Amino acid sequence: MAADIDLKAAINAVSDVVQNRPRPIREFDQIYMKTGDMVMQSEFVANWANGKRLAFIGDGDSISVCVAYLHARKIVDYGPSMITVFDFDERIVGAINRFADRERLENLRAVLYNCIEALPPTKDFECFYTNPPWGASNNGSSVNLFVQRGIEAVRYQGEGMIVIADDEELDWPAEVLYQVQSFASERGFFVSRMMPRLHTYHLDDAPDLRSCNLVIKSRPGNPIGPESVSIGDGERLDNFYGRDAQLRVKYVREKKRLDYGRANESEYEFEIVEREEEE
Repeated sequence: MAADIDLKAAINAVSDVVQNRPRPIREFDQIYMKTGDMVMQSEFVANWANGKRLAFIGDGDSISVCVAYLHARKIVDYGPSMITVFDFDERIVGAINRFADRERLENLRAVLYNCIEALPPTKDFECFYTNPPWGASNNGSSVNLFVQRGIEAVRYQGEGMIVIADDEELDWPAEVLYQVQSFASERGFFVSRMMPRLHTYHLDDAPDLRSCNLVIKSRPGNPIGPESVSIGDGERLDNFYGRDAQLRVKYVREKKRLDYGRANESEYEFEIVEREEEE
C-alpha cells in the first residue's frame, strides 16, 4: 500500500462502504473479505486500473465501491475512469447504485446480470476483476466461467485480476489455480503477477483460508475472441456453489424497503423495562 495514504481516512471510507452493502448469502459463496484487507486491496486495484475502464464480474465485497469512493474522496489520486459491476444479486446492484448516487460517484454503476447468460452489449473494457465462487467442488469450473466473462468483457485484449483460494495446507486450491491458469492460457492470457495468500475472510468453517491475487494479461497480438454466448444447462453448473449445490437461481431479487442501512425488524425484538406501579 502506498506510504502516503491517510490510513485512517481510508479505513473510515471503506467502513462507509461496508455499512452500505447487504449481508452475505452463504448459499452462494458470498463470503466477505475482512475490512483491513479490503483497504489494501482497494488501493491496489485503484492503482492497477488507473485511468482504465474496469468491469467487475460479481462484487459481493463491494471492492468496486471502495475503489471509486477512495478516489472521489481524494484519499488516493488514482483510479479507473469507469467502473461497471455485473452481479446477479439485485440487493448488491441496488446498494451500489444507491451509494453511487448519494456520493455522486459518476463513474460507478451496477447492472443485474447472471454469468450463465451472454454479456449484455457494453462499451469495451480494458480490465476486469472477479472474486468468484472458488471451485473447491467443481475443479475450478465456477471460477473459469467468471474468468470467461471477464475475458469477453475486455474482448480478449487486456488484463484481469482473479481472487481465488490459496492455501498451502490444502490440495484443492493448488488444483484450481492450475485449472484457471490453463484456462486463461488457452485464451491467450498469461500470468503477469501473483500475490499469494493475501486476503482473509469472515468464514466460520475455515477462518484461516486465504486468497491470492492472480493477475493475467493478454499476450501481444492476441486475436479478438468470439462473441459472448449463454452457456445453458450442463456439467458446468454442477457443484457451482459447493458440493451438490447447482447453479439454479437466476437472480436474487431485492425486497423493496424504505429503511436501507438500518436493522430489519425481523432481526430483533424488544424486551420492555417493567416499572413498578405507584401506590
